[in-house]
Amino acid sequence: MLTKRTIIGLIVGSAIIAIGGYSLITSIGLQTVNVNETFGVGESTSYQISASDGAVQQMKITGEKFNLKLSSPGTGLQIPKEGDSFVTHEKEVTLNWVHLKDGVTKIQLQNLGSTDMTVEATLNVTTDPILFSYHFIVIISGMIIIGFSMGFTIRKPKGF
Repeated sequence: MLTKRTIIGLIVGSAIIAIGGYSLITSIGLQTVNVNETFGVGESTSYQISASDGAVQQMKITGEKFNLKLSSPGTGLQIPKEGDSFVTHEKEVTLNWVHLKDGVTKIQLQNLGSTDMTVEATLNVTTDPILFSYHFIVIISGMIIIGFSMGFTIRKPKGF
């Protein structure tokens, strides 16, 4: 017969394993990130988009006047760029590109106008590989909880 603590441990451990398994499965592949940010006068920002080849990206920048700098791994960016210098744009710029090579695309923006600058983007990014380790740690923690709770069925330790 299972004790009350064993049953509670089985339920909690199973729930933790289910959460870790679901998180592991949903983090596989490209993840879509929607960005909608506003930056004040003189503010700057940067984006680092880590994506695999074939990932489609879309970004719309709206503002009175702003600087834009783009860099990508190899020749993996299918939009015009001017080396390592900032390019000044006015009103609105829409960027649509496909990553041709695995790596990180870096975008730097600085608002030069007298009004707010808005960035709207739909980005397809790859998840950080270290997250897989975190998900496995959660799953293992659930197994450990179940293992300890099963010990209460076999023999009640002193003090419990």
